[in-house]
Amino acid sequence: MNMVLTASKRQKGRQSSLTQLRQNGDIPGVVYGFQMESTAITLDARTFAKMLAAHGTKSVFQLDVEGKRINAVLTEVQRCALKGNVKHVDFKSINMSEELEVDIPVTVTGHAVGVADGGFLLQPNREVRIKVKPTEIPETIEIDVTNVAIGTSLYVGDIRRQFSFEILQEDDFTLATITPPPAENVQEEDTVDGTPEVIEATGQNGAEPEA
Repeated sequence: MNMVLTASKRQKGRQSSLTQLRQNGDIPGVVYGFQMESTAITLDARTFAKMLAAHGTKSVFQLDVEGKRINAVLTEVQRCALKGNVKHVDFKSINMSEELEVDIPVTVTGHAVGVADGGFLLQPNREVRIKVKPTEIPETIEIDVTNVAIGTSLYVGDIRRQFSFEILQEDDFTLATITPPPAENVQEEDTVDGTPEVIEATGQNGAEPEA
């Protein structure tokens, strides 16, 4: 589903101009790619935030740049480190009839048998890159870890045939692994010749304590 975003062209200026633009409720950005030159644009910050929250960053957007419709995907969203608000966005214009490469988050499903046995589930890689038609970009890739035991892993090669699109990572690219529980600390008793040493209570000079 295409999401329409209204954008305006802007002149590239100094940092002070970008700061003023953000203070006025807009976001600076750029769009480049298929059949177009790199173009500086501005977007309404509130509208973009709502659309991003509803559809995520992996959707195909339609940018209406002063009447010209452009099919584009987000390639970068820069945020303020303190407030988290969007500071700048990059869009890439795409050809809707050609496949494109995109990074998709991996979501774990199921209850791993290794976790039930006391192990810990780790995700060394939380995204995979796929090659897919723009109209078929998934929001996430779900992997079932039910049968993953302690000391074993789930790899791209284990799931590749489950999807119609191409996963670009190699077969040994790790998606999930179950590590064993940490070794328990066993406190050993002091022993003499393998027999626990019994220390009896005595008085001074080795005398038996008085009753």
